Amino acid sequence: MPRFAFAILALCVLALSSVSLGSQAMAAPVGNPNVPAPSKPVDVDRYVGRYYELARYENIFQRGCEAVSADYSKIPGGMIRIVNICRDRSVDGPARSVNGRAKLVEGSRNAKFKVSFLGPAFLGDYWVLDRAEDYSWAIVSDRSGKFLWLLHRQPTPGPAEITFLVNRAKTLGFNTALLRFTKQAPLAKSEAAR
Repeated sequence: MPRFAFAILALCVLALSSVSLGSQAMAAPVGNPNVPAPSKPVDVDRYVGRYYELARYENIFQRGCEAVSADYSKIPGGMIRIVNICRDRSVDGPARSVNGRAKLVEGSRNAKFKVSFLGPAFLGDYWVLDRAEDYSWAIVSDRSGKFLWLLHRQPTPGPAEITFLVNRAKTLGFNTALLRFTKQAPLAKSEAAR
């Protein structure tokens, strides 16, 4: 076999094995095979701002992330800008961030979004399944039941609030044994006063 043909064959085998390994790495357990529809409408003006991740289903995109926060802001065209920030491996680790955009799904009472961090060709579901009346917390998933996030406006709420959110997720049908709790640093006094 000529060297050139062998090199092409080797690249093809490598590419196919990478796709196979990548799909296995991306395979996540389904924590809820019957994700319910969002229970409440979402007032986008009240939802925007910062949420801190208290717990999540582990996923390849957030592996090693601690001190996770998500900032939501309205942008022209009826879109929402998302800035996700995490610290690598510890609350003091180097910061990593990713920017995305979300578009509201018509007829969802503003509780379902199509989100992209990789451009419009790669859209994912973002469903606000439940939220506090004062928007202090939210439970977010997608239709597959492979993703779950418990979010709060405070990075370190009390244990009773965390227990409430875990129990609420369980009531929604999620396997809470799959939750990975996120380490968060308490807010500095100047931030807490905002």
